Amino acid sequence: MTALASPGLALPAGIQWSDLAYISERVLVIALIVTAVGILLARRFAARSVGLMVNTVVAVSVITSMAGVAVIAYRMIGTSAERDDILDLMAIAGLSGLAVALFVGRRLTRASRALSSAVQGVGENGVYVPPKTTLPAELAELSEGLTAAHERLARARSRERALEASRRELVAWVSHDLRTPLAGLRAMAEALEDQVVVDPRTVAQYHTQIRRETDRLSAMIDDLFELSRIHAGALRLSRRMVGLEDLVAEVVASAEPVARAKGVRLTGAAVRGMPVYIDTAEMGRALRNLVTNAIRHTPSDEVVDVLAELQGGLACVSVSDACGGIPAGDLPRVFDVAFRGESARTPGPQEGAGLGLSIARGIVEAHSGQIAVRNAGPGCQFLIRLPLGRSGMPATARTAPRHASGPGQPRASGPGQPRRASGSGQQGATTGHPLAPAGHPAATAGPPAPAR
Repeated sequence: MTALASPGLALPAGIQWSDLAYISERVLVIALIVTAVGILLARRFAARSVGLMVNTVVAVSVITSMAGVAVIAYRMIGTSAERDDILDLMAIAGLSGLAVALFVGRRLTRASRALSSAVQGVGENGVYVPPKTTLPAELAELSEGLTAAHERLARARSRERALEASRRELVAWVSHDLRTPLAGLRAMAEALEDQVVVDPRTVAQYHTQIRRETDRLSAMIDDLFELSRIHAGALRLSRRMVGLEDLVAEVVASAEPVARAKGVRLTGAAVRGMPVYIDTAEMGRALRNLVTNAIRHTPSDEVVDVLAELQGGLACVSVSDACGGIPAGDLPRVFDVAFRGESARTPGPQEGAGLGLSIARGIVEAHSGQIAVRNAGPGCQFLIRLPLGRSGMPATARTAPRHASGPGQPRASGPGQPRRASGSGQQGATTGHPLAPAGHPAATAGPPAPAR
């Protein structure tokens, strides 16, 4: 063909502007009609199989292409035989496209049905099993997302079941713990009201006992309120930068009367220069719970040791006692709500509701810390790990060896030595054990510990 000169565009020889206009008009009309029909079919089949949608799209494309070629052949090609050959070739190409579309549509249908069957199987066995059929990339990504979501849901369900079981146990146990002292209070109140007891000394004893039981019930209610705030995520922390050694000294001093009353030696030591960003009231309560718990389960003339030092870039506080160790089967449950380590729920006169360790765990975790317990030496050791409040190392990374000191032998407390506090008014020898990571195996000495 040779190009013909024209004032505007140049057209190949034998092609006129009228031919282009004729072809464009008719192809445009046919395309609009076929597109409209395709859109109507797509809307009608919107809830049908994705394979049918793919076949509809391919059919619209093939019909539009074949119609355009037919118009061109009718207008530009002279003999009918040539037009028939072109139309035959287009028909073969269109059928090939439809066959490929049918294959792809059936593959998508099988993949989607396999994925749907896998999802429906979750309702039967509670486990999502990804289909073994090779899935397209999009459906494979969806299947991976379903697998991850199911794993998260399974963990959430497990936590929910554990929490629900814990709530039921807590309600049952606390109801029992409240019923016992209330029954005693009622009996004593009725005895006083009916004047069954008239002896002044006995009446005074009843009044003292009523006050003690009331204080114990008040403490139990306070613990329940604190635990409910922790579980509800409503614990509000007023943090400030403090030295960990000051907190340890304060807790040891506050627990000293309890230790002295039982005849337990309470000692404490802390490395200087370990700033932590904490709520002193809440963290003090958590540490006080651990110390009080250790005193309660340590025999007389034994030692409860509180030690604070740096360990692995974290501020660590350990509370070691001489309770005889905790049975290995009970170690994972020590921090459970209302766990005491025994089936009997009647508390002793100095025992609480078994909420102290659970509260301590909640408070420590609210400070982005960790709490753990292990058997060590003659008893067990509770360990709290807290992030340091600022970068930098304390003046002394490890505590100096601690030796027994007698009366008249003052102990230096400088930057190179741990600051020491001693309760019970005694300067007894303390064990110089280094802190080890929680969970490190240690021999359990003595008989099993009493209920915690």
